[in-house]
Amino acid sequence: MAFKNRREILFVYSVKDANPNGDPLNANHPRFDDSSGQILVSDVRVKRTVRDQWLREGRDVFVDGESKTLAARVEELKKALGVQSGKDALAKCIDTKLFGVTFALGKESFAWTGPVQFKWGRSLHKAEVAMVQGTAAFATKETSEQRSFRSEYIVPFVVIGDYAIANQYASKTTGATDEDLDLLFGAIWQGTTNLITRSKVGHAPRLLMEIKYRDGFDGIIGSLDEKIAVTGNDGHILSSDEQRSLRSCGDFSMDISRLTESVGRVNADIETVKLWLSPELNITNRLDLEKILEGKLKLEAR
Repeated sequence: MAFKNRREILFVYSVKDANPNGDPLNANHPRFDDSSGQILVSDVRVKRTVRDQWLREGRDVFVDGESKTLAARVEELKKALGVQSGKDALAKCIDTKLFGVTFALGKESFAWTGPVQFKWGRSLHKAEVAMVQGTAAFATKETSEQRSFRSEYIVPFVVIGDYAIANQYASKTTGATDEDLDLLFGAIWQGTTNLITRSKVGHAPRLLMEIKYRDGFDGIIGSLDEKIAVTGNDGHILSSDEQRSLRSCGDFSMDISRLTESVGRVNADIETVKLWLSPELNITNRLDLEKILEGKLKLEAR
């Protein structure tokens, strides 16, 4: 049965000495907002993290990241799932049920708007991008002892915030369920923990929050990631240089006062809130949030 309760999701994670989301059209330079000095991460990158985790868990996923044609992938799924049409196959895939799909193959064509939509993630502070160089494993040619050089971009440290909304109305078309949303929540956290490829090792989930509203509520707080702030451990506003100099979670605190105020305004319409926290993250105003959500908050240290 399709889910009935609207949800909003806030995800915060840190990246150290890695590339959060390289731009293939710009020498794999981390996506970057020149005006604000913020690191950017596309919604596609976040959904790839989630899909990879679902694949590890043995779940049916349409976009599996392998290089193959649409026709080949659909035939794989039809055979594996014992169905006759592409639509029936995709109706059983958790990523198409949650993220949607546009499908056109042969005489079959349809489009589903995904109930879950992620915005682009942004760093919560100005951050640096560094180029590092090293030598390759092999010589440039058979007669040479000189190895070739390689260069790559990394971000020394950054804290990134992302936001998603789960729209109950779109779930009526795709068939996304409450169980699917629970699996999404877990995959966001665990998938980030499992980003241990050479370019991605250094990712760590820090905060994951899901606001589940009462049945019938169709409003939102909106952009939860813009309602939190990175500050100094004494609460002061960080200068641009201080923001770029952050290198660990011990270097800052997270102010959630604006988020707490926003939650308070819609508290009557909130059914439950799930909150997973890394013990390394220092959050100010946390007790205020817990007080407002008394009896509704499901808090876990991760």
